[in-house]
Amino acid sequence: MTEENNSPDSAPEAAPQDAAPAKAGPDVPPDHLAIDPRSPHFDGDVLRRGVGIRFKGTQRTNIEEYSISEGWVRVQAGKTMDRKGRPLTIKLNGPVEAWFEDLGEDAPVAKAG
Repeated sequence: MTEENNSPDSAPEAAPQDAAPAKAGPDVPPDHLAIDPRSPHFDGDVLRRGVGIRFKGTQRTNIEEYSISEGWVRVQAGKTMDRKGRPLTIKLNGPVEAWFEDLGEDAPVAKAG
């Protein structure tokens, strides 16, 4: 019986600890993100949520990697592949904005500045 009583007591203690780190600040995507699993900037959990990208005022869906603070994106250069079979990318400079698509229309936007 004492074990059963301890279990419910410990459960409420665990819940506040789990709830506290959920929202530490604004819910915005990371400053630098890549879709290539070999990249050090790859984050599968963030990508599963869905990240919207606006580059130079236009919403883009073909972004391979971005950096908000440095102001650039990488996109595929057509259908060209390198010798290892990976698509070649080019780096484009300009203002970048990112947001989580699962938060809807009023999602907080991460942008430089």
